[in-house]
Amino acid sequence: MVDERGRLTAEETKGLRTARELEGHLAWLDTFTPAALGVLAIASGIYTYLGVSSLLEDNGAVSFFAAVAYSIAVSVGIFVFWSYILRLLPSMRSAAGFIGLTVSTMVGSLAIIAMSSWLNAAALAGAAAVEQHLENTVRDYQTAVQRAHDIALSGQSLGREVERARRSFEDLAAQEQSGELSGTAGRGAVFRVLTQKTEELRGLEEQIAAQQPLIEEAFREGNDILSRMRELTVAAGPVDQRSVRFSEESVRLAGVISRLNQYNVAPLVVRAAEDLPSSVVLPELDGRNASIRDAQSATITSVLDALDQRSRTLQRAAEEVLALEPPLETAYNPISSADAVIRYAGNFVPSWAGAIAIDLLPAVLVFVLAITQSAIRNGRDGMDIEQTLTLADLKAAMNAMKEVELTMGAADAARLERGERAPEGEAPGKST
Repeated sequence: MVDERGRLTAEETKGLRTARELEGHLAWLDTFTPAALGVLAIASGIYTYLGVSSLLEDNGAVSFFAAVAYSIAVSVGIFVFWSYILRLLPSMRSAAGFIGLTVSTMVGSLAIIAMSSWLNAAALAGAAAVEQHLENTVRDYQTAVQRAHDIALSGQSLGREVERARRSFEDLAAQEQSGELSGTAGRGAVFRVLTQKTEELRGLEEQIAAQQPLIEEAFREGNDILSRMRELTVAAGPVDQRSVRFSEESVRLAGVISRLNQYNVAPLVVRAAEDLPSSVVLPELDGRNASIRDAQSATITSVLDALDQRSRTLQRAAEEVLALEPPLETAYNPISSADAVIRYAGNFVPSWAGAIAIDLLPAVLVFVLAITQSAIRNGRDGMDIEQTLTLADLKAAMNAMKEVELTMGAADAARLERGERAPEGEAPGKST
């Protein structure tokens, strides 16, 4: 408040001095703020151009000019938008105006992120993001190859079950030949049934054993392809060219995984186990008398029961292998640098932060300027214009008055020379 003699209090004097100091700082900062804003807008436009270029498939003149036009539009838009906000928002005195422009600033910032920041991030970390995609794909393929190999080896373990069943029937055939099974030595009907099933199981066992080297060869080939794919992930050179070679290797690796799945013998064992009891060709009983033939018939019935039991055992073991979770279907899908940056945004937080900061840094300046303008207004509120005049302002006003008086005096002298009188009611040296 002003004291009784019209002088400013100490607090008001301090506030006025602070306001004048801040105004001086702002006047100096205004000399280079537009240039700094222009540099930021141009830098954002350059990175936007690089991001747009990575999205365009054609590298001809039309694509070049399209990318240039888009980047120029982004630069101009950023410069104009922040120039408006820097000037208008800090000058708002009403709460409604300040809130409205603040909301407009937020909407404009989102628009800038949508049209520029993600392209800036693609330019900053696009190649690294594509390499991350390649690395993740290699990891998925490696898991699929290992899983397919493990399932194929689990199928190979069925060979031991088949071998055990074959040996049991071989032992029974030897017992029948010596007369310990049906009571009649020789190679009669029972022996032929046992030999028939033994040969079937031996053939299945040989088929299973024949798959082992094929599985190992396919697994070794898959590892070789994975090694080349890992090299392409970190190799030097443009990532687009490496992606093409990576795609070719992925096709070969998909074929290897398919072969490993086909080498799984579990389906074969299931079918063989189902056929084991039902495919018996019963020979004619060749016993010399009825009692021997009855013994042979009873023994064959027991053999069929044993076949049925072995069949169920083999089938259960094979179905356990078939129940194993198959490898996930993996395929390499080429991806652009911009899409890769968005998909793996969590891995490139610094790049995203830099891409957004270069576009939204003026927002910090806006709020700094708003706070400063508020401090200036608080330092001048409640004072008359005469109380806020500085000595420089007073000198400027006095000089202006002198120039006005000189101008008016010259006008009066000119009228006197022409013999004109001053208008009534106007003293010499005065002018309307």
